Amino acid sequence: MSKGPEEAIITGISRESCSNVSELPRVDRVALRADLSELRQNLGQAALTSLVRAAIDRARDDLLKDPAKPAPSADVVADMVRSLATEAFAPRARRVINATGVLLHTNLGRAPLSQRASAAVSATMEGYCSIELDLATGKRGKRGAFMEAALSQLTGSESAVVVNNCAAAVLLLLATVARGRPVIVSRGELVEIGGGFRVPDVMAESGAKLVEVGTTNKTRVADYERALDAHPDTAAILRVHPGNFRQIGFVERPALADLAALAKARNVSLLKDLGGGALVELADAGFPGEPMVESAIRAGVNAVTFSTDKVLGGPQGGAIVGDEAIVGRVRKHPLIRAFRLGRLPMVALEATLESYLAGSAWSDVPTLAMARVDLASLRTRAEALVRALSARGVTVRVAETQAEMGGGSLAGRSIPSIGVVVSVADHDSAGAFVAHLREHRLPVIGRVDPSGVVLDLRTVAPRDDEGLGDAVTLSWQRV
Repeated sequence: MSKGPEEAIITGISRESCSNVSELPRVDRVALRADLSELRQNLGQAALTSLVRAAIDRARDDLLKDPAKPAPSADVVADMVRSLATEAFAPRARRVINATGVLLHTNLGRAPLSQRASAAVSATMEGYCSIELDLATGKRGKRGAFMEAALSQLTGSESAVVVNNCAAAVLLLLATVARGRPVIVSRGELVEIGGGFRVPDVMAESGAKLVEVGTTNKTRVADYERALDAHPDTAAILRVHPGNFRQIGFVERPALADLAALAKARNVSLLKDLGGGALVELADAGFPGEPMVESAIRAGVNAVTFSTDKVLGGPQGGAIVGDEAIVGRVRKHPLIRAFRLGRLPMVALEATLESYLAGSAWSDVPTLAMARVDLASLRTRAEALVRALSARGVTVRVAETQAEMGGGSLAGRSIPSIGVVVSVADHDSAGAFVAHLREHRLPVIGRVDPSGVVLDLRTVAPRDDEGLGDAVTLSWQRV
């Protein structure tokens, strides 16, 4: 005799001992509950029903393991569904309030887009886009022509090309210039960047042959000269931005102009992975020391790579600017299509570069604007936030903080900032508090230090002050 459906599920256990399985609520009834309407609206009925089914399956498994356990009610199953929804959909990207004081927070998408860039992306999302059509002639146009021309103008270079990130830019540049040939790099610049990607590994994938020179802390022109003598088929000298790694004290490395003179005399290319991509002097915002792209070009570098989503303040991308003889070859490389910039980031980058061309980058580009906002303005906002929160019973005070650029730029450097500190009972309470902040409908990302939970206002847009206050209030009520 064939087994019934319930007996097939309850293998090896009598129906009598698991009679509570039959008391589990029905999938369709839970899926139509009114208190799950928000999930139904956000996910759709089909996805919600799948979550309900998964919750009931999980409850059934628990009952089979412990037959004496009572079956969960429909209310309990509904709570399980909400938890499953959080597990399944919380990882998706959402807008958050960055109160960490790190302007280019890699985990939060680095540079926030400007209003001009966001508007441009929104406008082109609603329909088709003239991404490769010349509207003047009606014929096929060059993809990314405007952003490449703008980058050339802003950096003083002969040519430019943009791909989807800086690692791809370095890979393509080396594959174009030096496949199968030596490239000389200082040992002090063989760094690892975010996500575990290492300069030697990227070089190996490009087909270039790494030649190390100098020591970890000191490399001189003479070291490069000896390497060029030992490797007469050298294709290039590569100078690498250290990113989050900073050396201080007994250190030395040649000036770019000296390396450029050596490269020219030996008929090899000088390449520089700059990293940040500064198009303006960041010392004006209190962040001295970040090299500008234009300075590298003026120093005689043949090709420079940099990110467009760091101090430049645009969407994710990687640019190569420099001599047309090199950049033109990169543009024709077989892998260029595999690494090309997508439609939406291209539109956002074009709009960001428009601000630079118009001379309004310091006010338009959020990264630059946040870096240069004055302490008095931050203090005024912090005091207003403290008054509002104190009225709600939150123990909070204005605090002087230190903000960082982040994103692999200006390692070890910070600028004064102002924020608020929420006083909590102990470290465990602080951890619970920041966890509750992340669970808010508009999540807030702060940091914990010995004084309490620190919320730095330099990286919070003024329009988000009210949302920040709401999140703090609700989190305070939960700890």
